[in-house]
Amino acid sequence: MTKADLVEEVTKLGDLTRRDSETIVETIFDSVIGALKSGDKIEIRGFGSFRIRQRKPRIGRNPKTGTKVEVPAKKVPYFKPSKELRDLVNPGGNTQATSAGGTAA
Repeated sequence: MTKADLVEEVTKLGDLTRRDSETIVETIFDSVIGALKSGDKIEIRGFGSFRIRQRKPRIGRNPKTGTKVEVPAKKVPYFKPSKELRDLVNPGGNTQATSAGGTAA
């Protein structure tokens, strides 16, 4: 699904113009990006949470030449889906996830 597809879905849901739907979608994305930039965590119940993870500096390898390259520390966005979303995507129940430390409820 693209951003344009998402705008179309929002337009279909209510009496909104395409411009209003674009504004809504853009506002949501801008809010998520702004919160992550400032280091905040975003939690959307029933969907998941967004947060920033810090990656340590490391020594990488250029796959073309094989030479070692220093990769600096960086922050990366991370999304963790909620249990409800995981259950909707995997409707048969995922026994592997529950046996790895989660609770089966």
